[in-house]
Amino acid sequence: MKRATEHKTPRVLVGAALALMLSAAVAPVVLAQNEAGGLPGGWLANYTGPRTVGLGGAFVAIADKPIGTLWNPAGLALISQNELQIETTRLYDDTSINTFGFVAPFRRFPSVGFTVLTLNSGEFERTNELNEPLGTFSQSDMAFLFTASKELSPRIALGANFKMVRQNVEDFSDGGYGLDLGVMFGLTNTIRLGASVLNIGGPSLSLREIDEKYPTELRSGVALNFFSGRGTVSGEVDYREGPGATLRAGTEFWVHETVALRVGYFDSNPAGGFSLRVADVWSFDYGMSDHELGVVHRFGLSYQFGGFFASSQAYPSVFSPLGQESVTQFQLVSKTKSESSSWKLDIVDKNGQVVRRFGGAGAPPAHVMWDGKNDVGLTLPDGIYEYKIVVVDSDGRTVVGHEKTVEITTAGPQGAVPVYIE
Repeated sequence: MKRATEHKTPRVLVGAALALMLSAAVAPVVLAQNEAGGLPGGWLANYTGPRTVGLGGAFVAIADKPIGTLWNPAGLALISQNELQIETTRLYDDTSINTFGFVAPFRRFPSVGFTVLTLNSGEFERTNELNEPLGTFSQSDMAFLFTASKELSPRIALGANFKMVRQNVEDFSDGGYGLDLGVMFGLTNTIRLGASVLNIGGPSLSLREIDEKYPTELRSGVALNFFSGRGTVSGEVDYREGPGATLRAGTEFWVHETVALRVGYFDSNPAGGFSLRVADVWSFDYGMSDHELGVVHRFGLSYQFGGFFASSQAYPSVFSPLGQESVTQFQLVSKTKSESSSWKLDIVDKNGQVVRRFGGAGAPPAHVMWDGKNDVGLTLPDGIYEYKIVVVDSDGRTVVGHEKTVEITTAGPQGAVPVYIE
């Protein structure tokens, strides 16, 4: 949809964003296959959840989930509703990674988020110099991310993470602090660029006498939407001191408004997954990737509420233009970041053709009535019709309601009439 008003993006910010992306793109590209695992913070750098693994880990230009702040804190500004998200990844030898994320968008202030990740290992055997068993020990890691992100215009957003990490190995433990910075830039309505610099100034840990500092990491990527946003292709280049650069790529396609499929390539192995959306607010995610040690399964659950949204609901959902309930009422509700500029409610037949459109300037009314006729006043045939509301604010942001159905039926009562013969 064409934006209601055009904003000039500051040239300095655009130049900085492009320079950041190019700095990672021109790095020597090496297919780093788990080489970063032994470096400080490798568990955090290599983390992928059920959705991100299906995209091959290429998430820096998408990052539209609370846990997306691990890739790009600027993505928080793209989230329009309050959201809770939990994920769990089962690795090997009773090792697992569990995550929790929350985001709250605001109108005038930056959107804020909080993310927690924990890694817990199984029991490892402890031995002495003679390789004699001395019992077992375990390892645990935790990371806390406090995020703030702000849209400078409808096309560009900046974000930052304040990161705290802690590690425990045997009887040793230590913590450290660091900073992540990210940028999102909407090149067009269908192409978005993203880049981030992670682990600025740390964290640095000292479990014994040797300091271990998380290496600085550069991530840059692009996401392309197609089929009116139902499909996404994402690519990413990550550069980290030591292993070099890693290429990531994947795709996502919503075959239905409630079902999405994903296929990617993660750490030189195939990966995939799916999502199920339930009752417009719940989403269940599953992802898997192959590995020489076996298949890794990932599960996630998220819940959306409040924030900025648009919704519509037909009452009754089944009506008859020739019957007692001859019209249906669409109840409309919306909330946008800035003042609403325009709205529309499209009713679509089974062939995907818009048969009736309501709309206008400003915010949508509380309700509109539909008598089952098209735009020229002709009564439509019986059948099921889809509808959804779209609202655009004065800055060009668009909120889209979920597709729902309404049915027209003019058939009379059905059934057999008994006949009695004396």
